[in-house]
Amino acid sequence: MSLRDHIAELRSRLLKALLFVFLGAVVGWIFYPQIIDVLKQPYCDLPVDRRFQGASGGCQLIFTSPLDGFMLRMKVGAISGVILAAPFWLYQLWAFITPGLRRRERRWTVSFVGISSLLFAAGAVLAYLTIENALALLVGLAGDSALAVIDIVKYMSFVTSMLLVFGVAFELPLLVVMLNFVGILPAARLRRWQRLAVFLIFVFAAVATPSQDPFSMLMLGIPMALLFELAVLVAWVHDRRKARREAAGSFAELPDDVASPLDLTVEPVDGLDPVDGLDPVDDVRR
Repeated sequence: MSLRDHIAELRSRLLKALLFVFLGAVVGWIFYPQIIDVLKQPYCDLPVDRRFQGASGGCQLIFTSPLDGFMLRMKVGAISGVILAAPFWLYQLWAFITPGLRRRERRWTVSFVGISSLLFAAGAVLAYLTIENALALLVGLAGDSALAVIDIVKYMSFVTSMLLVFGVAFELPLLVVMLNFVGILPAARLRRWQRLAVFLIFVFAAVATPSQDPFSMLMLGIPMALLFELAVLVAWVHDRRKARREAAGSFAELPDDVASPLDLTVEPVDGLDPVDGLDPVDDVRR
């Protein structure tokens, strides 16, 4: 493909991804009240004497600008669209990459999309469970004499940032495994980088978490480090199996100073059929 064809393909994939995100945002806009009730629950779980109850006596968040309500609904809808449409835009991302891969590697599409969606959801769920303790810690730092009357726009920015950061961070092990499977990142290199990688993971967790409290950092850093170690283990097993397959090949017994014969076997290429009566090498040249 020419550069222009690549750009056209990228534009097509982006438009499709944005379409799915837009459809997810419409769903988020429609179910906005239910989503807000779920997202504000960590604030409502704070002790009664530490949060604003309002005239109704329930759990209340406030906003101070007439446009805040509209902007909040737009933002919640957009983030809901990104989360709900994750399997679809992840597929578009993978579909843009796969033309450069072998046929066997392109078969990983379903696994990539499925596992990445599960990891993103797992990260978002962990973030939601972390928010309550992180919020209680942050509010508690103000002392018993302070009452948390929180702006709903700032609160939702905090919550959605936590969800997105945890969800994206949990994609790290899948990225490592996929790079190993396509031969870019061997397990030996990963093992040399293990200590540095774990250190950088905790640095990332300390910087990326919106609250930047130690509890949130640990809740993000520890699972990321464990998932990275699991990815290194998977890469190590994959490389060992690959080495055994190569050692079992027909050239394994040749001395080091003897060149292996050329393998002229032609693998079928998508969209091209062999020409009858021609040698496979001549067919490829054609």
